[in-house]
Amino acid sequence: MVLQAYRKVKANRGSAGIDEMSWADLENDLSGQLYKLWNRLTSGSYFPMPVKEVEIDKRGGGKRKLGIPTIIDRIAQQVVKTPLERIVEPVFHISSFGYRPGRDCHQAVGKATNMAISHDWAIDIDIKSFFDTIDHDLLMKAVEHYCRDGWMLMYIERWLKAGIMEKDGSYVERLTGTPQGGVISPLLSNIFLHVVFDKWMEKYHPEKPFERYADDIVVHCKTERQALFLLARIRERFESCKLSLHPTKTKIVNFRGISDKKYPRGLDFLGFTLKPFWCKTKKGFHLMVTSFMSSKSMSAVMEKFRKKQIHKWRKPIGALAEMLNPIIRGVMNFYCKFWHSHTHYIWDQLNKRLLKWVMWEKGLYKLAAVRYLRAKRKENPYLFEHWRLCIP
Repeated sequence: MVLQAYRKVKANRGSAGIDEMSWADLENDLSGQLYKLWNRLTSGSYFPMPVKEVEIDKRGGGKRKLGIPTIIDRIAQQVVKTPLERIVEPVFHISSFGYRPGRDCHQAVGKATNMAISHDWAIDIDIKSFFDTIDHDLLMKAVEHYCRDGWMLMYIERWLKAGIMEKDGSYVERLTGTPQGGVISPLLSNIFLHVVFDKWMEKYHPEKPFERYADDIVVHCKTERQALFLLARIRERFESCKLSLHPTKTKIVNFRGISDKKYPRGLDFLGFTLKPFWCKTKKGFHLMVTSFMSSKSMSAVMEKFRKKQIHKWRKPIGALAEMLNPIIRGVMNFYCKFWHSHTHYIWDQLNKRLLKWVMWEKGLYKLAAVRYLRAKRKENPYLFEHWRLCIP
């Protein structure tokens, strides 16, 4: 189990924890380190080290704090995660998509879009500081409901109680939450929300479809009255489980319903925006709902291209394509999964940056630069991946 966990964690790589042990350091004494870990796990004498606090930029602004365990602790977490996942995966709700094998965010967005066709209203739920506020006692109670293995429960409790080493070197004891960055944290959060939300919805509101990806939740309703009533019940449910909904980010969305009050007309979900649009059909124009690339996602992609300062690169166009295509492919694979017309603005802006590069690199005026790019596209239509969607 330790050896299999090592191979799985190694495939994901990742940075060092507070002990500064790198993958190269581990592999210099691999058998010794894995034997020591196995010995401690089997004897019950394994205790995790505090996690290393790391801050990353959030897409909407601000910082998100991650807790990075040491490499050895990540391997130990994988040892427990594998059998625990086999136990809980079959009982997870069909509408739960986050951090589960064989499920992804495209399935969640696809289902949300389909449900929005037949439901005029939705509740966009945002849990305030979810990973930092999970109650340890309630979480352990949820895990114990599905898992009876004492050794697994013991180590899970130790990981929850392992403190945080902040950037200034000070140690902080953790009383609530499970840090983002750990191997087992997504599975524990799924177990917690499965009990707190998924099973509760299944028991008390089975007629209301929903999609949950980790702590991002969308619930669909037929009427305004249903949405108002259900939001109040959901808020009570979360408060009884020591969680709180974000006061401004949690909202009722009106896709096509009739109401005297003004509600938002769309919601952001996993990088996409679900919103209504007028669609021409054989029976005339109808108000439909579909998913578009969100404005935040679009800004983030444009910022990536802006930071590259393409027009200043003094390289052949082939080398330029080689450096840009991985980014372009990533955007296309994620945001063009359902359809691609909504991404044309990005590709048009990228073509303008390429045009500027031609003008600087070749010393051409705009019209001649356009001819140059179109000639290159004629020679090789797939030189830049996005050229199959947007002609320069």
